[in-house]
Amino acid sequence: MADTTSPQAKLADDYSLEMTGKDVPGLHEAQDAIPQGTRVNVTFLGNEDLEMRVAAAQAVKEAGFVPVPHISARRLASQAQLEEFLDRLQQVGATEHVFAVGGDPATPEGPYDSSFDVIRAGVLQKYGVREVSIAGYPEGHPDIPTDVLWEHLENKAASLAEQGLGAVILTQFAFDTDPVTTWIRDVRERGIDATIRIGTPGPAGIKRLLNFARRFGIGANAMIVKKYGFSLTNLMGTAGPDRFVTELADLLAADPASGDVKLHMYAFGGLRATAEWARDYRHRVSA
Repeated sequence: MADTTSPQAKLADDYSLEMTGKDVPGLHEAQDAIPQGTRVNVTFLGNEDLEMRVAAAQAVKEAGFVPVPHISARRLASQAQLEEFLDRLQQVGATEHVFAVGGDPATPEGPYDSSFDVIRAGVLQKYGVREVSIAGYPEGHPDIPTDVLWEHLENKAASLAEQGLGAVILTQFAFDTDPVTTWIRDVRERGIDATIRIGTPGPAGIKRLLNFARRFGIGANAMIVKKYGFSLTNLMGTAGPDRFVTELADLLAADPASGDVKLHMYAFGGLRATAEWARDYRHRVSA
């Protein structure tokens, strides 16, 4: 029997979410709108401590979701600190999936200059890690040359494969599908077949979206944001990713070589608003 599921419904299915260590109340508020088994990334920010990060990962697990704690390489002062974090996460059943990221500090606080250093340290499996998410930047990175980004991505994917660890590529968000689909094609042409989760902002205030775009070097000129669904001349109100997701789904469906691609939702407007958007969008495109 032919699969009649729309490309949009397929793309919106099995999305992942992101929360901070301080978002546990928001997680509980959104819990009934999030499908059981959803992957929920837990950030590793400078204004959070070990207890907060572990408690958030535990809350995700206990709510029936899959915790994906972040490991911020340049924030780690030592290998001992990395292993303490992994040990605590393992105690609450939250180490099967992790996201290794470089982190914000320009100067490393310890021995890890990049997420690649954490991956090749060889300690992740010791604490039950089976799959590692790594970062992708469809529109580049404001501080890292494009050729270096590709070198890092290839090295990390190769190291994970050599260690028998699964890989997921989780991307920065975008407003424009064109650089995203071009980048996905480039990833596949380099022989990397990992699942790609495309960063997608949930519904949020337009000013807030633009502030994040400026911070992360995301293209947001008048033409791009009009295509996305808002105008730079009217910054009041909120904007959701409906047009972006709909167009992305069609483009991916037209290119079988794009492989396994899903959404990673950044909950800039709150976890509940994001989860409700995903639920309602999938209902609309499945009707």
